[in-house]
Amino acid sequence: MQAEAIKQSLEDSGLRCTPQRYAVMAFLMESNRHPTAAEIFEAVNRMDPRSSRATTYNNLRDLVQAGLVREVAVEGRSARFDAKGMRHHHFICDRCGNVEDIEWYKVPRPASTSLGKRILRECELIFRGLCTKCAPRHASR
Repeated sequence: MQAEAIKQSLEDSGLRCTPQRYAVMAFLMESNRHPTAAEIFEAVNRMDPRSSRATTYNNLRDLVQAGLVREVAVEGRSARFDAKGMRHHHFICDRCGNVEDIEWYKVPRPASTSLGKRILRECELIFRGLCTKCAPRHASR
């Protein structure tokens, strides 16, 4: 995503385009992994040493709430973050905690009777198992 597109997406979401917020978005858009908040802070701090850990974490929270970034919860490990971009699901490795993108396909919405008075915002799938690096080691046991 180019600079103007990042600025526009922030403004469209009601967020000011601060240098630190822009840096977080730019890093996530360029990343082909799902970094932790600490990894994002380290990368942003290398680009702009004035950026604090608290500012980075607060910006991540704001970006998640605005729907521009997805927080991927990994059981027993630090959450990972993903700039939304193209819709996709996630595969989380039980052994190494790696998070990989899985091609998007439509998830059936639950029956309205099962939701009760809840309001559904979105549905996504998280697949769990062993990634391509860990699976061969498990099979050789």
